[in-house]
Amino acid sequence: MSRPPRAWQRMLSGRRLDLLDPSPLDVEIGDIAHGLARVARWNGQTLGPHVFSVAQHALLVEAIGAGFCPEASAPERLDLLLHDAPEYVIGDMISPFKAAIGDSYKAVELRLLAAIRLRFGLSAQPAAAMQRLIKRADRLAAFLEATRLAGFSRAEALKVFGRPEPLPAALDALLVPWPTAEAQDRFLARFHALAASPVRPPACTEA
Repeated sequence: MSRPPRAWQRMLSGRRLDLLDPSPLDVEIGDIAHGLARVARWNGQTLGPHVFSVAQHALLVEAIGAGFCPEASAPERLDLLLHDAPEYVIGDMISPFKAAIGDSYKAVELRLLAAIRLRFGLSAQPAAAMQRLIKRADRLAAFLEATRLAGFSRAEALKVFGRPEPLPAALDALLVPWPTAEAQDRFLARFHALAASPVRPPACTEA
């Protein structure tokens, strides 16, 4: 009698993460930072000597979301920072391929995200207002990445991602791809800073 296909991955922390039935106890932030820093956005089709990693994208989305809601609490900023965290183990698929695969990919992604969020003291999924803020910040990040790094013309990006909102020029530094070790360290440092921040009531309820 044949065994069922293996559905777990051994992580560098020593954890064995079941992709189909993930436990929060098998989630480690070091594994997430390590993995996201090595996953390329845009399938690696970006300018520069380094890939633009999902870890750096996460930091960009957090910064954009905080720009939209400056009073965001630390847990809300973690919502933003961890929005693509499942990709540390399942990789980053571009949107056209996700659409072609259908619901099976999304179901795995959502189970992993719930386990990750529970591991770090968040609810299984963000509140509705935060989901809207994450989507808004993610869309703007995608527009900026597409036009600055991934070869999209502005006209093409406007059709795909919609019209961008104005942002402080200080965010430009987040669009220069970092070496892997730097992306990993910056993501990890930001996570620990937020995790150690005092917990305040949610502020982004009207996003």
